[in-house]
Amino acid sequence: MSPVDVVLVDDHLMFRTGVRASLDERVNVVGEAASVDDAVRVVRELRPPVVLLDVHLPGGDGGGGAEVIRTCADLLGETRFLALSVSDAAEDVVAVIRAGARGYVTKAISGPDLSDAVQRVASGDAVFSPRLAGFVLDSFGTSAGDVAIADDEMDRLSAREREVMRLIARGYSYREVAGELFISIKTVETHVSAVLRKLQLSSRHELTRWAAARRLL
Repeated sequence: MSPVDVVLVDDHLMFRTGVRASLDERVNVVGEAASVDDAVRVVRELRPPVVLLDVHLPGGDGGGGAEVIRTCADLLGETRFLALSVSDAAEDVVAVIRAGARGYVTKAISGPDLSDAVQRVASGDAVFSPRLAGFVLDSFGTSAGDVAIADDEMDRLSAREREVMRLIARGYSYREVAGELFISIKTVETHVSAVLRKLQLSSRHELTRWAAARRLL
């Protein structure tokens, strides 16, 4: 698997240095920025597949990471934004997702998990730290009365597949699902493949939307 080129945006040099050191060979940091204005310039110049973006940034009109995404909205087809922030506040999560970010992870994430998140976002998945997905689902999801749960669809899944489905849809990594359910990562991968096949979905992002619409999370 080829490494994913990434632009790293954060106003703290020490943090950017730490992220660089913790990312593995699956990620190649090709540029950095410390403000809204610098981020827009670097992203437009390099057009990377993924931008790791802090939520709170100086400069611009004060809109932080969300402002960077909105200003670069014309690039969203080729560049995907993954928020990486110390904040787990609902308003911060929802703001950048509304702007067009493909995911949101907190700075407590490990280097290998962050590298995995970058790869997943580059491939088109939506990625969230566990529990943060709920903010997005509450903001964008339909109400319980709008969409009835499709029992026939759920009946296609085994009890274990339903457990895996809910955790994956909430943004858990394969490693985290394996730890929660005391199964191997390979077994998690097998269950996810079965869930996507049975529900006729093509990605984790679609699975999250499917589960949210049915109020299954």
